[in-house]
Amino acid sequence: MPATRSSAPSAAPAALPSLGGKKRSYRERVADALRAALIAGELRAGEVYSAPTLAARFGVSATPVREAMLDLAKEGLVDTVPNKGFRVTAVSEKQLDEYTHIRSLIEIPTTARLATTADPVSLEALRPAAREIVTAAAAGDLIAYVEADIRFHLGLLALAGNAHLVEVVGDLRKRSRLYGLNALVEAGRLQGSAEEHLELLDALMDRDPEAVRRVMTRHLGHVRGLWAAH
Repeated sequence: MPATRSSAPSAAPAALPSLGGKKRSYRERVADALRAALIAGELRAGEVYSAPTLAARFGVSATPVREAMLDLAKEGLVDTVPNKGFRVTAVSEKQLDEYTHIRSLIEIPTTARLATTADPVSLEALRPAAREIVTAAAAGDLIAYVEADIRFHLGLLALAGNAHLVEVVGDLRKRSRLYGLNALVEAGRLQGSAEEHLELLDALMDRDPEAVRRVMTRHLGHVRGLWAAH
């Protein structure tokens, strides 16, 4: 792994971190954490979870969890089960392959173009999020890892100036599942993937589109490779 320009901080991120941009409501922050838990496989497809159970797990009250899960139900990520809670929607291997394919068609060329078009100050502003990803990987905190990863990549794509593109990729990321993350943590391999975010930033700052393309291609390959293993 190439050397990065800055080392990761030692402090672990908060369980419900600020996501940047506009100020998020508590309900939105809880929903973000629950989405991250879905993506990371912490909440498994087909399982039914009650709001009180999830509230105890996340250290919050049941009301914002129930409200957040209703938001996720509107997005098709969970189904309501009367008098029981919420069942996580299953996603097929074919669907996951299709999501990753669409993401690669959008994210790789868009990110490569940013090497010649993005403002260096705006790129450098993403470095704290990249460091959060590395810190979360080192701590084995998969929810914080996924939250920071989404914030980093959507923030990066936003520099292309196309809000609809960011919305499409954001939706695909919500629907993805990365069930192999736990196995990577246990094998001590997640940190290497996390450090690719810093490597990507360095290539962007170096104004090297081909290096950016190589890093992004390798990085997205993990989604249905290393990260996808059940």
